[in-house]
Amino acid sequence: MKKLSLWLNVVLIIAVAGIYFLYFTGNKATRPDVNEDGTELEIDRDYAIAYVNIDTLVRNYNLFVDKSTELTQKRNESEAELQMQSKKFENEVRDFQDKASKGLITRAKAQSLQQELAQKEQQLYAMRDNLAMQLSEDEQVMYRQVLNEVMVYLEEYNKDYNYKYILSNSFGGQLLYTDKSLNITSDVLKGINEKYDKNKE
Repeated sequence: MKKLSLWLNVVLIIAVAGIYFLYFTGNKATRPDVNEDGTELEIDRDYAIAYVNIDTLVRNYNLFVDKSTELTQKRNESEAELQMQSKKFENEVRDFQDKASKGLITRAKAQSLQQELAQKEQQLYAMRDNLAMQLSEDEQVMYRQVLNEVMVYLEEYNKDYNYKYILSNSFGGQLLYTDKSLNITSDVLKGINEKYDKNKE
């Protein structure tokens, strides 16, 4: 019985020593990176899974920044055009009301002008709705273009690391908890911006 107990202790010591050796001398392919708050982060390459914070990635991707600037400029121009047309319409309405109240136009002319103004008002509403719809579509296309570029880049990126899965994490998304060592956002962002800036030149 004592011999059995002795052998069990020996086996246990060897097992613990083996685990200790594997844990502390294993070939961990980690690389320092920077976390979102600026602190150093170790990316653990031993796992077949990683994730990117898609909100951070997209917001800081130079392609998104450039396209957002273009879209904002287009929105400002559209809003300025709509405002100019609205002001012109308001002036026409005031002019009509002034002439009608002073009896400077006939009843038939007033009726005709009223119909014209009603038609112009409908055109203004249609113009506003079309602009809003066009801007919304442009925004959706922009997001799809950006996400497509991210996915294309991740295929290239993953040739070096062979992840089985690269997940998208966002605030309020389906991933409620993630190990920070699996976060490759900064690494991907650096690479994708370098690629975009190089192609832009």
